[in-house]
Amino acid sequence: MTVNDDDRLARQFEAERGRLRAVAYRMLGSLAEADDAVQEAWFRLTRTDAEVQNLAGWLTTVVGRICLDMLRSRASRREDPLDTHVPDPVVDADPEYEALQADSVGLALLVVLDQLAPPERLAFVLHDMFGVPFDDIAPIVGRTSNTTAQLASRARRRVQGAAVPDADAARQRVVVDAFLAAARGGDFEGLLALLDPDVVLRADPGDPSAAALVRGAAAVARGAVMFSQLTPEAARPLVVNGVAGLVAVRDGQPTSLAAFTVRDGRIVEINILADPARLVGLPLG
Repeated sequence: MTVNDDDRLARQFEAERGRLRAVAYRMLGSLAEADDAVQEAWFRLTRTDAEVQNLAGWLTTVVGRICLDMLRSRASRREDPLDTHVPDPVVDADPEYEALQADSVGLALLVVLDQLAPPERLAFVLHDMFGVPFDDIAPIVGRTSNTTAQLASRARRRVQGAAVPDADAARQRVVVDAFLAAARGGDFEGLLALLDPDVVLRADPGDPSAAALVRGAAAVARGAVMFSQLTPEAARPLVVNGVAGLVAVRDGQPTSLAAFTVRDGRIVEINILADPARLVGLPLG
């Protein structure tokens, strides 16, 4: 195919946009940056004089290369600690939720992906999540196919440590509702019964100096007072990246969002985003 039919090319690109955005979101953990990466891929497509035989594959590798550059740039200037950074959430009220959640990527997984070196993240996302052959990924990272496979393998071992939620969404919601009720009632023992002993709570308010990382059931239960003021009117249930979540609302605007990873009937991870700049425009249904 030669890229000389603007209307036809635009239609073909739009057909790929949802999948490309899903690739970029998994690479970057940022919805705005994912949109920027997809748009840059469009600009590059319109400027190329090369003959593109496989448009979907070409666009996927271009988006991967753009995201790799963005990750490297981010790493060189990043000041906030990675262990308390909460990636952008995708909620079930988002009209593009289904496309972004095609193979369900939770915030817990995105947090682990944030810990990877950019080439490892690229190799894992493109190969393990989207089935791109290592031979196609290798030129992007400037490695051999075998070395690229090793990058993905290292990433895979790290990702295996990500909290995997129970598949039963209704059961997740029961546990989260019980946690909220216990927090409101000041029921410390009730909270301990709902929390995994090694639970992790991560709170990202947008200010690195105020971010928090809390480990262990007792410590998280003691800090659950932050949930005690969530009245039924102020807290709305929603699905966040495939798991049970809550959004706190004041005067019609979201003030914080929490995603709960429930495994074997207990909460193993809580990710809280309270960054006003990233909560603006959050679809609440």
